[in-house]
Amino acid sequence: MTGNKATVSKILTFSCVDGPGNRLVIFLQGCNFKCKNCHNPHTIGHCNDCGDCVSQCPTQALSLYEQVQDGQDLQPQKGTSRVRWDASLCSHCDQCLAVCPQQSSPKTRQYSVAEMLAVLRKNSLFINGITVTGGEATLQLKFITALFTMIKSAPDLLHLTCMVDSNGSLSSTGWQNLLPVIDGAMIDLKAWQQETHLWLTGRNHHRVFQSIELLARHQKLYEVRLLYIPGITDFDAEIDELAGYLNTLPTDTRIKLNAFQHHGVTGEAQEWAVCLEQDINQLATGLTSRGVKNLVLPAVYV
Repeated sequence: MTGNKATVSKILTFSCVDGPGNRLVIFLQGCNFKCKNCHNPHTIGHCNDCGDCVSQCPTQALSLYEQVQDGQDLQPQKGTSRVRWDASLCSHCDQCLAVCPQQSSPKTRQYSVAEMLAVLRKNSLFINGITVTGGEATLQLKFITALFTMIKSAPDLLHLTCMVDSNGSLSSTGWQNLLPVIDGAMIDLKAWQQETHLWLTGRNHHRVFQSIELLARHQKLYEVRLLYIPGITDFDAEIDELAGYLNTLPTDTRIKLNAFQHHGVTGEAQEWAVCLEQDINQLATGLTSRGVKNLVLPAVYV
């Protein structure tokens, strides 16, 4: 089970906004949604080793190499080379992201379950749990399941809660594999109407609702997240139906309202209006007046 590996975009050793308490957060690379409003678009695709970014790196943190079966690195050959990222040389200028034809990141690393457990143990005294996010974390389901299983069986890590932040696209079978080893999940509900969700993400949302309801039945639904984009998302226009649905969820489920900002977004989303505090307050008032409880509002609007 410890042989599974994951492609990791980033690890935050401390976060207080990705689940209860102080948490270590693992950002996995790759997503099956293509949200127009994505704040981390470089986590959607996987590097295809085209090498376009290598010559553009001002600190020579990127290079090309060829890897053979015995693990030794040789001089790159056309069509067989791979991009290597040296984190110690990287200035995080993100020039590689700017020139990438796929808008993907070469700044990823492969972690085995054993390697990730070592990271956790270095930080375990300072955190309450671990949250795996993305991209879309559940695309690397085997790794998550193996990692959480090992945490639950390790006496020195038993105090850590294991949570997943997801777009809700995982199948019911996939969730059934995860349920025994997760303490909770946070699901993004991108839009209420199917048409809006499809236009915004490129995918329909029937599995999102299936995921929310399955997790709720098993008391594993920690939070439903609504990203409010004024004039784009349909939460305000469909507030009666939205509130009615949220009222069917367990009363301890957090309903988190997030305010759209321009950080990291590309394309047409850069021209969309940002969400102001007054916009969130208006949506919150509408939901509260319709009986929705346990609302969580943004702490800052920047």
